[in-house]
Amino acid sequence: MSRTLQILDRLIGFDTVSAKSNLALVDYVQAFLSNLGFTVHRLASPCGQKAGLFASLGPAGKGVLLSAHSDVVPVDGQSWSRDPFRLTLDRDRAYGRGTTDMKGYLACVLALAERAAGVALAEPLKIALSYDEEVGCVGVQHMSGDLERSIGLPRACIVGEPTEMQVAIGHKGKGSLSAVCHGQSGHSALAPRFLNALHVAGDFLAELRKIQDTLAMVGAQDSAYDIPYSTVHVGRMRGGEALNIVPVRAEILFEYRHLPADDPKGILSRIQDSAQMVRAAHRLRFETADIEIHPINSYPGLEISPKAEVTRLVQGLVHSDQTIKVAFGTEAGVFAGLGIPTVVCGPGSMTGQGHKADEFIAVAQLAECDRMMDRLLAELTGRVPA
Repeated sequence: MSRTLQILDRLIGFDTVSAKSNLALVDYVQAFLSNLGFTVHRLASPCGQKAGLFASLGPAGKGVLLSAHSDVVPVDGQSWSRDPFRLTLDRDRAYGRGTTDMKGYLACVLALAERAAGVALAEPLKIALSYDEEVGCVGVQHMSGDLERSIGLPRACIVGEPTEMQVAIGHKGKGSLSAVCHGQSGHSALAPRFLNALHVAGDFLAELRKIQDTLAMVGAQDSAYDIPYSTVHVGRMRGGEALNIVPVRAEILFEYRHLPADDPKGILSRIQDSAQMVRAAHRLRFETADIEIHPINSYPGLEISPKAEVTRLVQGLVHSDQTIKVAFGTEAGVFAGLGIPTVVCGPGSMTGQGHKADEFIAVAQLAECDRMMDRLLAELTGRVPA
């Protein structure tokens, strides 16, 4: 078993579903890096039940930052054929929750850390480990203000989300929101005398669909994405207590995913204007009519030039001159917002692997990532990467 797989075996054993604490895993990583001589800065979450860290090895300077998140998505409701929190090797695959997203990459990073500790670095190797990425890139946004103070801003950052080791230079930003719709309750036998909150929600949903249509027709376009425009999606609507009661309250959970070229503030403004229009229409008869828009979380998109220095650096590390853009969001936009040139590149694939029952990563992908890390180590020691 390779050193990377040995480390991955330990990492998979930590149940770090986002709703749970990740402190045991962070304890392990902190001790691992500290024992190698890294300077480690641990950052507690606001609730105190989670933590992230920044770490650095080598001389003062910018260096390169490798970024991963510690949390994984739940296994509840999924039909696993094996223990999700125990690494299982089966022919050319390694199974377990987080193998692809993204403890496989973290294992490669920690294996690199061991190799880096035994050589003289010309510039520092830096590591970021966050929490609560899977629930809206929450942790890294809490941590980002401490990056410069703790280990200094790097010249480049590689976020190791699964791209099959392709260099991703773009992804959409996202905003998650709820809309709480208020009506007026009464007996369903007299329903026309009252305001059904589900009807208010339905009217607002229709306006959200109009916003989606407008974005698709006249918004920014980028053919590098599977869906080449910004989107609005409603994921859940709930309300009502019983069939014979006119619902007084209904809630919609929805999101927008925007191209970097589309201003998220502009999209949010359209959403709020639509809520105001629906509210005003219903208040002509019912003064209790209301729609409250509550932002839940958001993260920025990523857009890096294919000619940027960081793009060329990572293309050299993976021996490919190609670039892609990915449909899913990452923490890369947060690092880019700090002025750090950032790309996304890591082992595994979200298609058919990540977030699924029997999540797995191809052992060959981990080996390819290890080779990228070896070339990065050569870069950081001042040698010419092979």
